[in-house]
Amino acid sequence: MKISLTNIGKRYNYEWIFRKVNYDFISEHNYVIIGSNGSGKSTLLQVIAGSLMNSEGGIEFNIQSSTLKIEEEERYKYLSYCAPYLDLFDELTLTESIEFQEKFKPFQKGLNTKQIIELTELEKAKNKQLKYYSSGMKQRVRLALAVLADTPLLLLDEPTSNLDKKAIEWYQKLVGNYSDNRLIIVASNQQENEYPFCDKQLNIEDYK
Repeated sequence: MKISLTNIGKRYNYEWIFRKVNYDFISEHNYVIIGSNGSGKSTLLQVIAGSLMNSEGGIEFNIQSSTLKIEEEERYKYLSYCAPYLDLFDELTLTESIEFQEKFKPFQKGLNTKQIIELTELEKAKNKQLKYYSSGMKQRVRLALAVLADTPLLLLDEPTSNLDKKAIEWYQKLVGNYSDNRLIIVASNQQENEYPFCDKQLNIEDYK
């Protein structure tokens, strides 16, 4: 997959968050968008995901092995997204959450519900409603649903938020095991434990 940003800019009212971002993301590499808090890195990730509209410029998604362009209304099928501010369905259990997502987006390598629960390391809480989960447990669920989805594009916004040391190690292992043949873009305020697998950096503060 290849994502091309051409003169991308985003503003709120009269304030520009960033402008004239020209950058290509290609699946041979993994990328981190770095910047301080409030710099616009999460905003750029949301623009790439399509959850926010850019104020200027254009974005193009392509299947890299061909000239096939992915139309804007079809992009959601090719990406999975994780951020600590994304809501989960708190009335669902972990088991139900996995089964619900599978109706809309398949999981990797034919993983079944039991295997996914094992990978979250939350087996003891699999039948508990998510509203009773701690913030760290909820972040594990968000990460597992995104990382284990069968998508060529994985977007992670501050993925280690609310994770302790053991959970950070779990996250790094999970991404490492399911990173083949996909493009990964992480937004981080320079927390290096969030992107040890990234070999390219885009500093959003260069586009003010």
